Amino acid sequence: MNTSEVTRTSVNPSFQELLARPVHLLAFGFGSGLSPKAPGTVGTLAAVPLYLAIAQLPLSSYLLVLVLTFLAGVYICDRTARDLGVHDHGGIVWDEFVGYWIAMFAAPSGWLWPLLGFIWFRLFDIWKPWPISWADKRVGGGLGIMLDDVLAGLMALLAMQVCYGVLQ
Repeated sequence: MNTSEVTRTSVNPSFQELLARPVHLLAFGFGSGLSPKAPGTVGTLAAVPLYLAIAQLPLSSYLLVLVLTFLAGVYICDRTARDLGVHDHGGIVWDEFVGYWIAMFAAPSGWLWPLLGFIWFRLFDIWKPWPISWADKRVGGGLGIMLDDVLAGLMALLAMQVCYGVLQ
């Protein structure tokens, strides 16, 4: 990999540029990834209202949404990273959307769970314990961009289930 491929930041495109390229608009989380501070956290926050909508689906449909948004995300993130010339640009937050939605799979209803899911997901995404750190360093392209957040989402999902068990 050359240096530009491993850099997580570069100049952000403008919102107008995102509107002109729908794939980039999705990759940048409908503009949430343009945040100058903590774009991953802002992107995860932007995923919450969409979660509240898909949470109403039956679990089988929710799972289908996860699979489809992951598969689309591999393409969306890869295409945007290639177009920008930066592997895993900090503004690409579609992976945070999907990772958070994974964390929230089968979450109980109530205000506490979206908050806990947000906290657990952000902790695992920032901390990057193994195997997240391995995937982040070793897997490239759109799959690599998505995979570390999928793993963070799965770890957050496990933490959520443990919390649910303890609180019941």
